[in-house]
Amino acid sequence: MSRPESEPAAGADGASAAHAPGTAADVRLADYTTLGLGGPASRFRVAADTEELIAAVAETEASGDALLVLGGGSNLVVSDRGFPGTVVHADSRALSFHEAGGDRVRVRAGAGVLWDPLVEQAVAEGLSGVEFLSGIPGRVGSTPIQNVGAYGQEVSQTIVEVVVYDRRRGERRTLGNADCGFGYRDSAFKGSDRFVVCEVVFELARSPLSRPIRYAEVARALDTEAGARVPLERARRTVLGLRRGKGMVLDPADPDTRSAGSFFTNPVLDPPDYAEFTRRAADLLGPDVHPPAHLDDAGRAKLSAAWLIDRAGFPRGYGAPARISTKHTLALTNPGDATTADLLALAREVRAGVGKSFGVTLVNEPVLVGVEL
Repeated sequence: MSRPESEPAAGADGASAAHAPGTAADVRLADYTTLGLGGPASRFRVAADTEELIAAVAETEASGDALLVLGGGSNLVVSDRGFPGTVVHADSRALSFHEAGGDRVRVRAGAGVLWDPLVEQAVAEGLSGVEFLSGIPGRVGSTPIQNVGAYGQEVSQTIVEVVVYDRRRGERRTLGNADCGFGYRDSAFKGSDRFVVCEVVFELARSPLSRPIRYAEVARALDTEAGARVPLERARRTVLGLRRGKGMVLDPADPDTRSAGSFFTNPVLDPPDYAEFTRRAADLLGPDVHPPAHLDDAGRAKLSAAWLIDRAGFPRGYGAPARISTKHTLALTNPGDATTADLLALAREVRAGVGKSFGVTLVNEPVLVGVEL
């Protein structure tokens, strides 16, 4: 079965303003980021489909203007000075479902499709593979860039193709999963401006049950064991509850949700660095304290950035006017009157404190525009 292109269910992605297709001047980027921060864009252009997106990028490049491609703004920190060039807002909402043989269904989504409504629709239609990624703000175009993940799922597990505009070659291309360089919160698209994500194709399984639960917190919340499978709607409802409890589901009435999600990635240490870390942690906190860590087959250890931040002396609610969320240590928030400069000052203080205490350098997860950490 192949169904025609459609719009996903309605949902907010943190962009509080809307512009018709065309180019506008001095558009306030704070209205297009979940942090509510960022100065004006000199020029702001809306692309309503893939063709418009490619044309807007190509024309901006030909003009010699600086370019920023903007989706939902959920993983973006923009300078208070704004962006002295053209911002192209990817607002392509095309969405279609196609049978792929057996129990497999391929979902083709434009870069501007809102992510959580897409997950909601997949769950409602009995498609398994993205249910534990419920409640994540933003749009489809950003998901392969960060290899968005949560609660044991990553989009790289279901992405089969990414349609991009290759700025180096000046052409549209389709990249398979193996070409995308996916890693932990990483991809071939991250840290490079070569590729503009235009469309993403996901392959999901037709099943009433979730993928096997891989995250202990989710298993506890569901009162089951790791590896179990539960009804899709129950999995989604549970994840949304966990995320709301951490201020990670957008809510205009909750200042803790004015964030860019997790500001720092969980550090991954090689065996020698991990041995040094455990020594320093024991010296600082005592031999009976065991820092949480996940060891892979090569002996590399993924640490908890939230644990490091808290044990370095930065509890929930720390800071002003930008502050650490009162619900989740990894989120740096704008309660209402902060600036980007305030947010970055807090981030630098936290990073320096963790480095001093544990010898570990935290790395920011959001994309920084016009600023450095």
